[in-house]
Amino acid sequence: MQTVLGAGGPIADELVNELHRNHTKDIRLVSRKPTRVNDTDELVAADLTDPDATRRAVAGSDIAYLTVGLPLDSQLWEGQFPVMMRNVIDACAEHGTKLVFFDNTYMYPGTPTPQTELTTFTPGGRKGRVRGQIATMLLEALRAGRVEALIGRAPEFYGPGRTTSYTNSLVFDRIKVGKRPFVPVNPHAKRSLIWTPDASRALALLGNTPDAYGQTWHLPVDPDRKSYAQLIEIAGEATGRKIGYTVLPLLAFRLGRRFVKPLDEMYELLARYRDDNIFDSSKFTARFPDFQVTSYREGAERILTG
Repeated sequence: MQTVLGAGGPIADELVNELHRNHTKDIRLVSRKPTRVNDTDELVAADLTDPDATRRAVAGSDIAYLTVGLPLDSQLWEGQFPVMMRNVIDACAEHGTKLVFFDNTYMYPGTPTPQTELTTFTPGGRKGRVRGQIATMLLEALRAGRVEALIGRAPEFYGPGRTTSYTNSLVFDRIKVGKRPFVPVNPHAKRSLIWTPDASRALALLGNTPDAYGQTWHLPVDPDRKSYAQLIEIAGEATGRKIGYTVLPLLAFRLGRRFVKPLDEMYELLARYRDDNIFDSSKFTARFPDFQVTSYREGAERILTG
């Protein structure tokens, strides 16, 4: 049995598809209101902030994938993510279940220095501190021998369907409906973006690779990084029209965050849009050289023409 904790999002749904295609048909989906991706999926309704419900959800699982996402709300993150991580670690320890944690990069410094699996956590805000805290909780449990686990860490998403990210909402979603895209801070900074189906395929592969455990892995991105200006140029080629863009300067966020909550929640992340963002996934590529990574051109074309 392989169990997805936090089912229902684009990462989780594609993870379930990949597990079903290539690894196992014995899959359990856990969320507050889970729905099947495949006819054979087992559904368990559970609130992972409840330790008893979490133990029941994990029971009988060989591998559990923690893929829970929460709205970008610092207070909500502080109140729920540490509780969920503690409950999931405890449940996996009790049942002898391997744990695969899908993580992000909010705890990394917003500098152009390449980010590797050894990059020190230096968060620039509340959400980054929470992500650093829960990753550290898992690493400490791993070092103490309480659980067998791995971390699969991903940079910002872009992707098809219901993918939610700043890149999708500000750039590609607006282009799709004929609107002018918005670019945060610097249109010429190189971006490290992960194609959501690639992230899910890589997570499933790691979870089913015994020697991947006990480590942190950067999930694979196309190393030929593009700036937003270049991505918009690709979008123009894909749609056959000239597309301009509007830059949202740092000052706009600084002023607007006092009145608009989403701008306030995004503010701590803006350093990674100011300069090149170099997320290094060469460790994964070296271990899994046959893994096919979606290029930025292919991804942009699939979003806009698919």
